[in-house]
Amino acid sequence: MLTEISAGRAFAPGHITGFFEIHDDPDPRRKGSTGCGIVINGGIDTVVTGYTENTEIILDGIPARAETTRSVIEQLVDFPVRVECTSSIPVGCGFGASAAGALSTAYALNDAFSLGMTSNQIVETVHIAEVINGSGMGDVEGQYFGGMPIRRSPGCPPHGVLDRVPTPSFNVHCIVLGELSTGSVLSDPVIMKEVNSAGRSALLALLSRPTVENFMHLSKQFTLKCGLASDRVMDAIEAVDSAGGMASQAMLGETVFACSANDAEEDIVEVLSTFGKVTTYRVTSSYQHP
Repeated sequence: MLTEISAGRAFAPGHITGFFEIHDDPDPRRKGSTGCGIVINGGIDTVVTGYTENTEIILDGIPARAETTRSVIEQLVDFPVRVECTSSIPVGCGFGASAAGALSTAYALNDAFSLGMTSNQIVETVHIAEVINGSGMGDVEGQYFGGMPIRRSPGCPPHGVLDRVPTPSFNVHCIVLGELSTGSVLSDPVIMKEVNSAGRSALLALLSRPTVENFMHLSKQFTLKCGLASDRVMDAIEAVDSAGGMASQAMLGETVFACSANDAEEDIVEVLSTFGKVTTYRVTSSYQHP
């Protein structure tokens, strides 16, 4: 019979990357990415409970392998736990779900078992798990920082350096057209050479003019240069542009995200709905207009 010993709960938000550059390093704490993205109010809510039998990870009611989350558990505790994750973002589609699941699990473990970890220590643990499992290279830092995080140098704290694009909160509208394997892209040297060159240029251009509009423009240019977008993704991006909005591809996923700098939000949603189901999230920024 299973015996419950403790429980903890935590939430981690999703993170959509617009462009990035990978930085390799033998030290997983220094290995990672630079670039920019947006942190959304959808994410993964996790409940951790301690039991006396095998570790279980449940995602939306279904048993999951969740290698990154499992690595986090193995780093933090030496006994079996039950992890129940509920997601309000798509998994495997460029929303940083792997990092969100692992980050919320780490916070929940810290809460449940009084591990005494600081936030930086938790982020380091999750970052290492992401890098080792090839499921991400910078989402967790963005999720921890919030708003529109700019990853100026790679790795987890204290190695990674982050900044933000200052902006009031705004809506981002998304459609998911399929999945794109992060691991398959990161392991292709030809693709990564193009990605790193484009990502480096985009970051420099953003730092010279850190606005939402410039971020969206640079993200679209990054998408075009890297050639990772399908015809359907490109059709959706161009349709949003024609409707007066701004759109790009979520990295890495077969997903389009869009926003508006004017009053074109209804037009954006209408246009996107012709390609698939539209989900709207909120980007909560680092400051508000008075």
